[in-house]
Amino acid sequence: MPHYPNRQFLDFEKPIKELYEQIEDTKKLAEKNPKIDYTSTIEQLEASIIEKRKEITQHLTPWQRVQLSRHPDRPYTMKYIEKMCTHFVELHGDRTFRDDKAMVGGFAQLDGETVMILGQQKGTNTKLRQLRNFGMANPEGYRKALRLMKLAEKFNKPVIALIDTPGAYPGLEAEERGQGEAIARNILEMIRLKVPVIVVIIGEGASGGALGIGVGDKVLMMENTWYTVISPESCSSILWRSWEKKEVAAEQLRLTATDMKGFGLVDEIVHEPLGGAHWDYAEAAAILKSYIIKSLQEIKQKNPQQRINDRIEKYGKMGFWTEAPLEEEEPVLGKRESPEDRI
Repeated sequence: MPHYPNRQFLDFEKPIKELYEQIEDTKKLAEKNPKIDYTSTIEQLEASIIEKRKEITQHLTPWQRVQLSRHPDRPYTMKYIEKMCTHFVELHGDRTFRDDKAMVGGFAQLDGETVMILGQQKGTNTKLRQLRNFGMANPEGYRKALRLMKLAEKFNKPVIALIDTPGAYPGLEAEERGQGEAIARNILEMIRLKVPVIVVIIGEGASGGALGIGVGDKVLMMENTWYTVISPESCSSILWRSWEKKEVAAEQLRLTATDMKGFGLVDEIVHEPLGGAHWDYAEAAAILKSYIIKSLQEIKQKNPQQRINDRIEKYGKMGFWTEAPLEEEEPVLGKRESPEDRI
C-alpha cells in the first residue's frame, strides 16, 4: 500500500492528512535538533491517526462509502489474489473474439486448495486504467469468465468471483457483440454450476456489470462497498438532470452493505481494517480470506444438486411486491351469448 507522502486522501480524510503532515514536520525538527527527543510526540500523533481513522469510519454516510469503494489506493482484484493466494496462473481469452483485460482470472491455491478465482480489474495508474477499461468488461470479458467457470466445473474446483466494476462497458461495439446476452447467459449458467461459488463485492458493484459474475451460493460484501442497479451520479442525472444530487441519490438507493444485508441480497458483511481496506492490504486480504474459507467449508457439505436447488430458491425469493386483487371483468359489448350462458 502507498506510504505517505504518496498516499492519497479523500475530503473527509483530510484531518488524517494533517496529522501526517505534523509527523513529517516533527521529524524535520528532530533532524535539526538531535539533542531533543521527539519520540513521544511522534507516538502521540500516530495514536491520534488511529483514533481519527476510527472516528471517521464510525460516521460514514452512504456517499462517503461510495467514495471509499473508489479510493485510488484501495486494493483491486489482482492485489487480493496476490495477498490471499499462491501459484496463481492467469488464463486468457474467451476463445471467440479476444482477451478482455478488464476481466482477469485463473487457477490458484487458496489455503492449500485449488480454486478458480476471477474478477474485474481496474488499473492503478492512467495507462493501466485505459488498458483495463476502468474495470468495465466487454461481452468477451463475461464470456471469458464463463469459460473459466465451466473449466472449474470440469475439474470440480470451487469458483470465487470478486466484483469491482462501475458497470459493464456501454459502448456501441459492446452492444453489437451482445453485451446483454453475455451477462444473461452468465447468470443462467452460474445458477446451474455444480461446484461451490463464492461471490464477493470488493469495491463497486453496479448494475449488470456486477450481476454478470454475481450469482453464488454465498454472496459476501465488504463493509465500505456498494451494490445497486445504478451509480449515484447516473441516478442523480436521470432524476434531477444534474450530478449535484448524487449524495441524496446514494441515500435513497440504499446501496450500502448494511442495506443489502437487510434486504437479504447479500449473506454476510466482511469487515475491513480500521478506516478502510486501503489502509492495510495484508489485513484486508487476511480478513476476506477467512470469510471465504469458512463459506467454502459450509457449501462443500452439500451435494451438487442441492447447491443448484438452493441457488434457485435463494434468488427466486429475492425482492418483495404486493399483488392487487383481480378486478371483475366488465361485460364486453357485442359479445354473443352462448348456450351455456342461457342455462
